[in-house]
Amino acid sequence: MGERTLLRHLRSRIPAGPGVVIGVGDDAAAVETGPVTLVTTDCLVEGVHFLREWAPARLVGRKALTVNLSDIAAMAGVPRYATVSLCLPGDMPMGFVDGLYDGLLERAAETGVAIVGGNVATSLGGTVIDVTLIGQGDKLLRRSGVQPEDLAIVTGTLGAAAEGLRLLMQGARLDADGYLDKSGPWTESSVPAVTHCLRTLLDPNPPLAFARALAEQDVVHAAMDLSDGLSGDMLTLCEESECTGFLDADSIPIDPSLASLERARGGDAFSLALHGGEDYQMLLAVPPDRLDALRDVAVIWDLPTTVVGVFAAGTPTLMLRKEGYRTPIQPQSFDHFRTRRPRARSGA
Repeated sequence: MGERTLLRHLRSRIPAGPGVVIGVGDDAAAVETGPVTLVTTDCLVEGVHFLREWAPARLVGRKALTVNLSDIAAMAGVPRYATVSLCLPGDMPMGFVDGLYDGLLERAAETGVAIVGGNVATSLGGTVIDVTLIGQGDKLLRRSGVQPEDLAIVTGTLGAAAEGLRLLMQGARLDADGYLDKSGPWTESSVPAVTHCLRTLLDPNPPLAFARALAEQDVVHAAMDLSDGLSGDMLTLCEESECTGFLDADSIPIDPSLASLERARGGDAFSLALHGGEDYQMLLAVPPDRLDALRDVAVIWDLPTTVVGVFAAGTPTLMLRKEGYRTPIQPQSFDHFRTRRPRARSGA
């Protein structure tokens, strides 16, 4: 097709949105933002974050925007504009590119985001989808605001995405619409659980509306999204706030689908919930006297919230409380430059 033709094709697909003064087509976009502008960027790399034979193009496109949406949400911001840069092998089928944009534009429409530009370039290796997302906020949540005696709270359930990666490695697959195409070694009775775990990995659904609502409430001292696993992300919160964290083993909300699949094969659901990445839920530091107020906000969105521990004054360490004992936790979060990973390891 050639670069110019590809750019014209993509430009024809991208609508303008509110606040877009100059959109796709010029050297830069011009957009209206609020008093405080939030900027985040993340990329999905073929062979690291996904394989084309494992993940339909539409779902890859949805996820490429969603991982950035989760970052803006973690700071209680509102996403507004995105740019998308694609690095593509020369033999990339046009159908895959259109599938990517099907997912990107669909997710953008769902969340009120306007795609305002980007770039295309050839790749000598695999595909790279690089998204920069611009948002705005008023009262922002940061990682450095934890105070001693704050409760550690997570939204949703944990571990299903890590189980989804295991299922992909066993041959389970979703089709482009997110329905189960192949179940791998699992029988028909396991189809709902397998589908749920694959969807959690390939098409995550962060609590975006809940996060926006937090900007209007004075109930949270600090927050971050859970992309690298509870153990690693809670330690990060401790390091940024210079405090000690205590996790209660019995309180961690293990995803029911994960639990049923791991129970069937005699696996360890707890470790996946504790260390597995890409849950894209939220980790919050909330003062005890504001817990009920937080739950009042969460119930509007039918969002489970679970107290999983507490923060205390001390050196930045993370301890696990189990059966009356306290033991240091060694996080097993994904590290792009240290972790020996299988191909298409989850973790952004």
